[in-house]
Amino acid sequence: MIRTRHVLLSLLLAGSLTACSAASGATGSGGDEVTEIRYQGWVGQVTYPELAESLGYLGDLKLKWVGNTISGPQDIQATATGQVDAGGAFNGAIVKLRASGARVKAVVGYYGVDKESYTGFYVLDGSPVTKPRDLIGKKIGVNTLGAHSEAITKEYLKRGGLTPEEVDKVELVVVPPVNTEQALRQKQIDVASLSGILRDKALSRGGIHPLYTDVDLFGPFTAGSFVLREDFIAENPTTTKKFVQAFAKAVEWTQSRPREEVIAKYKEIITKRGRNEDAATIDFWKSSGVAGKGGVIADREFQTWIDWLEREGDVKPGQVKAADIYTNAFNPFTSGSTS
Repeated sequence: MIRTRHVLLSLLLAGSLTACSAASGATGSGGDEVTEIRYQGWVGQVTYPELAESLGYLGDLKLKWVGNTISGPQDIQATATGQVDAGGAFNGAIVKLRASGARVKAVVGYYGVDKESYTGFYVLDGSPVTKPRDLIGKKIGVNTLGAHSEAITKEYLKRGGLTPEEVDKVELVVVPPVNTEQALRQKQIDVASLSGILRDKALSRGGIHPLYTDVDLFGPFTAGSFVLREDFIAENPTTTKKFVQAFAKAVEWTQSRPREEVIAKYKEIITKRGRNEDAATIDFWKSSGVAGKGGVIADREFQTWIDWLEREGDVKPGQVKAADIYTNAFNPFTSGSTS
């Protein structure tokens, strides 16, 4: 069933967050700021902190890779509970996380939607699914629940005239991104959520076409942001500034450099980090998709999802304000930035 899951449950009690923050060693005994940022990666992909490190933007800051994730909500949950220091997710998931009581702050945009970078929902050629109503009783493969793909799908169904009861009869199935195309072609699912490199590889093999896409529904926009805990920011203001500046410069680098140069750099990073990955998929990289220069966040990129979640009943009216969720204060590409 399509049901918006809470990103965090009891884990996000204030006491748990405080305890986890303390356990993570946010500051040293003498009040010194941390200079090592713990983060999660993505298989076969390069994150902006990794790019920033390779380009020399991090300065004296160091990265500590603690493993990989396939889920934005899991990544920001890990950030909120102190398992990592920074993580990114769909902005709607960040809104829900904040509404649940987590004291996190979005500091820079990291992925988005444009004509080159978008999430499409694909069916096999010849599929009987051709319109929203055809999805009743069908399965849609997504990478995680309660995030980007779920929000886009529910909007598509709503615009297609489905009632809440009918929407609830459409089943979202969590499938690892690398297996989603195969699941579609083997007819284990009826629709596959595909984006970026995996989408383009699937399209190159033919036999599928889009039923709907996020760019068709909403146009270009920055869809996800990186967050830090508010206590981390307060205890590590200089480190926060350096990290966000480096991150923003890495985003801008991908926005301003030739595609071939970005691909070459990404391949170099994947090869050097030695995680036994295939870098061939990087050839399909097209754009960052980030709307704002250097990942500067626009108010509407959170307000859109606040309004949507309020209409869906997942967030109470007035419970969350966009101004409380994000800040551009550390981004060097923001006019009037403190950076």
